[in-house]
Amino acid sequence: MLKRLKGFILPILLVILLSACGNDEVEPGKIVVTGKEFTEQIILTHLLAEYIDANTDMDVEVREALGGVFVIHEAMKQGDVDLYIEYTGTGYENVLNHSYDPNMTPDQIYEETKEGYEEEFNITWLESLGFNNTYALAVRSELAEELNLETYTDLAEHAENLSFGTDSEFFERSDGYDALAEAYGYEFDQTVNIDPDLMYQAARNADIDVIAAFATDARIDQYELKVLEDDLSFFPPYYAAPVIRQEVLDANPGLEDLLNDLAGILDDDTMRALNGQVNLDGKLDRDVAIEFLQSEGLID
Repeated sequence: MLKRLKGFILPILLVILLSACGNDEVEPGKIVVTGKEFTEQIILTHLLAEYIDANTDMDVEVREALGGVFVIHEAMKQGDVDLYIEYTGTGYENVLNHSYDPNMTPDQIYEETKEGYEEEFNITWLESLGFNNTYALAVRSELAEELNLETYTDLAEHAENLSFGTDSEFFERSDGYDALAEAYGYEFDQTVNIDPDLMYQAARNADIDVIAAFATDARIDQYELKVLEDDLSFFPPYYAAPVIRQEVLDANPGLEDLLNDLAGILDDDTMRALNGQVNLDGKLDRDVAIEFLQSEGLID
């Protein structure tokens, strides 16, 4: 049976509650699936939940759009949620607090992240779904042409006359705004905290000049935004993979193999298309997830 519970509490209050009421008991046959607060993550939350529900007898609970990486990781440590999709660069830099070396390969980052989570948190990274949703600085095409912007470095000489906007988490991350500004010497005229589902339209309408977009978001092309080149390789790879508490795998033999059958099912273009079905075509996240699983023969 699959139960759904919307994002239900403000993140700060949620962390307080989780710290006070961690769940150390693992009940076989039950799993709580969650995700972050943007379209791609909501789709992937339902993809995992529907896949498990259709292929096992487990009682699956969905907590949609629970919060950012810091909220969800705390919930995982406390045992209040069990499974979600994380991105390798996020886990490597923001959870494990490692420093990214641009000479590292995506496989090296994955393996070091996997090892670190197992040793520090008893949390397991399963095999990657196959796509890389990196951050991408994007501007409206007219502005890029006017200022001759091609790379992140090109922005530096114009930043004092431009505004920068993105979601609140980006301003808190170790691979976020402060580190990016230091690496490229940015001093923007204004920084704006904006909902990630609103920033693309804000950029198109010239309400914000530069945004930290998600590379797999279909609205980049739809709104004719130009993605600049990260010429100093500031951002690491962000390959998406299921992250699950090891106690849950131990209590449910066969679950790890089942979830690893999802390895490589999504590439960047496919994920972008699924996001576009929600953000541009107005379809429901859960419906998009179900239709994709059916098209791949993963559920009936």
